[in-house]
Amino acid sequence: MRRLLCFAFTLLLLTTHQGWAQQQLGVNHNKPERETWLKDAGFGMFIHWNVDTQLGVVISHSLVGASPDYVDRYIRELPKTFYPKDWDPERIVILAKNAGMKYIMFTTKHHAGFCMWDTKTTDFGVMNTPYKKDIVRQFVDACRKWGMAVGFYYSPEDFSFAYRNGMKDITRDGHWEKAKPFQAKYKTFVEAQCRELMTNYGPVDLFFIDSDVLREEVKATVWKYQPNCLITRGALQTPEQYMPGETLERPWESNMTMGTAWNYKPTNDHYKSGTELLNFLIEARAKGGSYLLNVGPTQWGDLNEGQMGRLMEIGAWHFINHESVHDVRPWIIRNEGDIWFTRHKTDNTVFAYLTGMPDWPRGQRREFLLRSVKATGKTEVSVLGQTGNVVEYQPTNDGQTRFEQTAEGLKISVVRAQRIYNNHKWPNPIVLKLTNVTPAVEPVQFRTMPAEKLPNGNLKLTANVLKLGDGKQYRLGFAYRPVQSSLNEDFNQPWTLTDVYPVSQTGKQSLELMAGTLKTYDEIEYRAVLIQDGLSIDGNTLSISKLRLE
Repeated sequence: MRRLLCFAFTLLLLTTHQGWAQQQLGVNHNKPERETWLKDAGFGMFIHWNVDTQLGVVISHSLVGASPDYVDRYIRELPKTFYPKDWDPERIVILAKNAGMKYIMFTTKHHAGFCMWDTKTTDFGVMNTPYKKDIVRQFVDACRKWGMAVGFYYSPEDFSFAYRNGMKDITRDGHWEKAKPFQAKYKTFVEAQCRELMTNYGPVDLFFIDSDVLREEVKATVWKYQPNCLITRGALQTPEQYMPGETLERPWESNMTMGTAWNYKPTNDHYKSGTELLNFLIEARAKGGSYLLNVGPTQWGDLNEGQMGRLMEIGAWHFINHESVHDVRPWIIRNEGDIWFTRHKTDNTVFAYLTGMPDWPRGQRREFLLRSVKATGKTEVSVLGQTGNVVEYQPTNDGQTRFEQTAEGLKISVVRAQRIYNNHKWPNPIVLKLTNVTPAVEPVQFRTMPAEKLPNGNLKLTANVLKLGDGKQYRLGFAYRPVQSSLNEDFNQPWTLTDVYPVSQTGKQSLELMAGTLKTYDEIEYRAVLIQDGLSIDGNTLSISKLRLE
């Protein structure tokens, strides 16, 4: 065993990242063609909106542990001033459509229990506000008018219902057990609400169940009335606020906030840049998933300039690069450093996303070496959105894309020719389209294994090499960083790579980390890294939780 870096710690718990890989999903009656549709679509909008948007607080969760006075006023007083006079669903739908989103998931009811539709099950809803209009109906009509797939978010866990039925200390921990005295009534209530949603609005394309409480009952009701409805959360993996650490075969959907909150947060928020949001979209598509990007309308029902502006920036990028977003699948590896890959689902076209280059001057030529892609006699390489025939105001500049297959890999020479912004700067990824190409390598297959705390206090990291590829030389190391969450402002920290050592056979290979090199983190995430003939391949990501480092 190699001893590389060293740190001392108290290890309390080892988990997979956020525990999502071990999530129990229950039955899945999604039709295969509907899951394929999600793989093709790849990009959607989430809309979180609730009566407490008027306060600018966390959506619903301020009720957990709240005083009776707070809960009473929340349920009784907030609806009296809910009047979203600027709500225009068509404006939001058009923004989503222009951004390249194929579906919208709308919060019909969050955990607080406030219903955005005309329901007969409770008086805690939009019809008992000064607005007095069915917002869900307006949303559905706008989506259908503009060709957007309709998605409903629904929480069967209902704080106001629980409170009114005797749960005076509202909680999510053990919620169903504490609802034991009225569980039968709870079940009837939830099934009635789902029946309304499934029978009052015509075809519903997607459904998102945000609780394990009565999850199976909700799924059964949805599929009873709408067997073609695709249930994402509740039947598929839906990592929240992060991307999975590996490429997955089954469809999945990562839901993330644009800032640090689901509801609109008027102060103390930090929106990710348009480039950061686009990088998430690219990573999701490279790993075989769909990216569900959240926005939060204000109390008046519109989107603030920060959210709208980022959607428009994404829309500009999508208008140029739409081919690379939809109907794509993972390539043989997901990335070569800052260059990410997908392939078209039916032909030999590969898309290479050149990320991490915000200061690429227009008119400047740059060269890249792709080790995982091999040209054929019919290969063509182009930059999406531009011909290269003209570089504006630079008539002598040759903007053509050139490529050459070499023994080291596919060399590509690219000019950023298209003018997107008036100041000639464009910080977002450029996408290469490579037609009639083939894989250049057969990559090694391996898995990152759970870490092990040793008696001497060190940490053993292990990779299980399942199959060697067609390479001549392999080296193994590990990368680590603090566990990332889209909720944090400093969420995109770089990986630290350990030293790497030769590997010549399959089986488990371990490295030992020791004291003195890491800062104190509550959690770290780690992954094995195998370098095959100079091509670095990242493994799946695991995490170490409740870790104290000295």
